[in-house]
Amino acid sequence: MRGDRGPPNPARVPLLSLRNLTVTFDTASGPFKAVDGVDITVEPGEVLGIVGESGSGKSVAMLGLMGLLPPSATVTADEMAFEGRDMRAMSDRERRKIIGGDIAMIFQEPVASLNPCFTVGYQIREALKAHTDLDRKARQTRAVELLQQVGMPEPERRLTAFPHQLSGGMSQRVMIAMATACSPKLLIADEPTTALDVTIQAQILDLLVDLQKQHGMAMILITHDMGVIAETAERVVVQYAGQQVERQPVATLFDTPHHPYTAALLAAIPERATGARLPTIPGVVPGQGDRPNGCLFNPRCPKADDTCRTVVPPRQSPVLGEALCHYPLNAGDA
Repeated sequence: MRGDRGPPNPARVPLLSLRNLTVTFDTASGPFKAVDGVDITVEPGEVLGIVGESGSGKSVAMLGLMGLLPPSATVTADEMAFEGRDMRAMSDRERRKIIGGDIAMIFQEPVASLNPCFTVGYQIREALKAHTDLDRKARQTRAVELLQQVGMPEPERRLTAFPHQLSGGMSQRVMIAMATACSPKLLIADEPTTALDVTIQAQILDLLVDLQKQHGMAMILITHDMGVIAETAERVVVQYAGQQVERQPVATLFDTPHHPYTAALLAAIPERATGARLPTIPGVVPGQGDRPNGCLFNPRCPKADDTCRTVVPPRQSPVLGEALCHYPLNAGDA
């Protein structure tokens, strides 16, 4: 587990600052708030983990930042700043210089994210053409270098391949090459090991960590795997049903989780299990039609009482740990 960096320097401008980020979708059943008031700060060179089950709004929050959501989505924020620049006030042209250049994203499904009509080389060169001043020959040379960097065998030959001719692990390496082509300051990795076998998962994670260290990039790692968070991240945000329920340094969160949902996720890690059966969290993350009153986690929480079922917990608990809970755990450790 990586050591904590301590509190950020107040005089230092964060690389990324999001405050009260909200994403609402227009649906046939009315507005649905998929992301509800998320706060995220990322320092230069830092690795921030965002963890939670499917349906927690992890990917949607980052796609909202990138401007990659459909027209049915409305993205709002009290603050959305990159290197101190207000992204809300930028023109489309100014945002395009940042998105894909200074901020890059690796998507969950590499095969679906790559264009099946174009070769791997064409797609990498297009990313370079959009964000660098390299000429055609230099872009070709750089494309080969990028595939070498991500451990692609026979990189020159792979440039002429189409996505369907690559395995899942190779496709993910191509996505990483495209995302890091312009040496981004912030890399968002959205469940980068989804649908890969265990051996390839470990290789991809090691590759991302190595690239992050080599280039001094900040990284936001979205995952549902707490073990991955323990090995790679310095701070972690826990999301549930679109809400940020806890935010802690990794070591603190693993030792003294404050939200019952966080504690349940940690208990489900096989290495931490103490009984004969692996603990599970009953039920599912609520969607648009089954959101409960009060705390959104209360139907699945063993500690829920009438207050939890009727009263929305304060957004930033003054008790400890910024846990969105009426009764935070480990209060004596605050």
